[in-house]
Amino acid sequence: MASFAETAAINLRLGLLGIPLPESGAVDLVRPVLARQRELNRRLQNRLPAVDTRIQTFLDAYLSETGTAPKLPRQTLVLDQPGLAREMSLPVAADTFVSEQLTSYRLVNGILHNPANDRRTTKGVFHIADGGLPVQDDKLEVPRAVFGRLLEAAFAPPADAMVLPYTSEQPEPPRCWVSLLLRPIVVPEVPGYTVERRMETRFFAPATLMANLDFVEGIFGNGGDPYLPEHDASLDPEGWTGHTGMVVLAPHLTKLTKKELGLPHFDDATERQRRDGMCWTEEDERYNGGSAFKACARDERGVIVTVIADNYFGYCKKEVKAQISYSANLLGMVEEEHSGGAAAFPRYNLGQAFTDTYANPDYRIADVIARDPERFIQQQEGHAVDAELDNVILVPERSTYSLRDSTVSWTIDGETRSIPLRAKTRYVGPDGYIVDLTHLAADGEQWTLLGTSPEATSAHKPATVSGGGKSEISKSITDAFVIGNAYVNDFVDDMEQVAAIIDHDYSVRFLDPDCADARPCSPTSAASVRSSSC
Repeated sequence: MASFAETAAINLRLGLLGIPLPESGAVDLVRPVLARQRELNRRLQNRLPAVDTRIQTFLDAYLSETGTAPKLPRQTLVLDQPGLAREMSLPVAADTFVSEQLTSYRLVNGILHNPANDRRTTKGVFHIADGGLPVQDDKLEVPRAVFGRLLEAAFAPPADAMVLPYTSEQPEPPRCWVSLLLRPIVVPEVPGYTVERRMETRFFAPATLMANLDFVEGIFGNGGDPYLPEHDASLDPEGWTGHTGMVVLAPHLTKLTKKELGLPHFDDATERQRRDGMCWTEEDERYNGGSAFKACARDERGVIVTVIADNYFGYCKKEVKAQISYSANLLGMVEEEHSGGAAAFPRYNLGQAFTDTYANPDYRIADVIARDPERFIQQQEGHAVDAELDNVILVPERSTYSLRDSTVSWTIDGETRSIPLRAKTRYVGPDGYIVDLTHLAADGEQWTLLGTSPEATSAHKPATVSGGGKSEISKSITDAFVIGNAYVNDFVDDMEQVAAIIDHDYSVRFLDPDCADARPCSPTSAASVRSSSC
């Protein structure tokens, strides 16, 4: 349950909206102040904060010739402090809130939100308004006027969607909009190289969807009160990317028909409109087939507006990430949200014994110690210990590792010297090659030698899409191994079939005879390489 301070903070904000407050001496003290503030807001016509003014100015210009004029809500319950959304997503004196879109429960360790929709597909979801930046071919293009009507309808939700969960137990439950300011990071701070820069994103939702704002606040943080100058991004030009976003939650839009939104009849539609389903043949056809969608409008001015016809939490999170990518692309010299990479150091199972005959002869232990004599302390056997890392031992070049006699040995001036081979110790050659003694994953009783190359393969993707495989390049290939026992009926026959698969000439697999594979046709016939023409 909320603390006294949290309850007081919530009551103050409800009072500013004129929502009835409980009878108490503390509340009575502030009633005149709240009434005066409401009157001041009325006389100022509930002026929009600076960020909302930027969004409204964009919409007015973008939709100027469409006959539509969506207006941002001028009175909202502003979630200007972290934690308010969580407290107000449940009734003040109850442990459950049920609506058409979700059910919320108060638990011992927090709150559980169970949305009606838990989607895992993006097919047919992404709709982008024309008239701005080019619309990708795999997205659905929405006429600008239709987007304007969608936004007008988004700001006119049904009354039941506006019920505030916190006061839903009252005889006449108050209804309102809730809003949240986010300041997502676009450029992380790199000391001496870049300063931190953020964009600004506004979330609007009917009060019933308070849980969605609680969710995104938990990920991206709370940007504060948008009415206060200290939270106005435009007053901090060095820390602002210059880009503004807005997200409006409107699940009721799935009930609108294509005809009432102004989409053309099939006979009057363009080829792309027919392909994208932006036309109708029956008057009662619902927009997007009555399924959830996200419609977005954006151009080079740096404002992006999205309406989400669903309350799936994942769409809310991903839309903020999409707006971060939009800001990164317009700002330039910034890696967008899905950038990343890996430095892959090859690792090998060396078995029970190994001699490092592959070491580069240009690297010698004496040179390594001479470069950093305070760190590496040479021992009488010829190796050196690391003064900073007690589990690292520097061994001479061309050392031999043996599990049979549990030693690491080398030859100096014709004399063989050795030290014990131990677990939890890293043996490093002069060229950086590392040997570890470790258990096999398949058998905890069996030990093996693992070697790690000092030469890494760097893989970097400056930009990609979600699902583009960025995480795959950071994973060990052993993650794909299934370790266990295998039983076969005829081992010799099975191995012959495996050899036939491996030695098959796959360079002739193409239907087009002019195409060929530039790789060797098989491990045993590497010389028969064809030149590629495709």
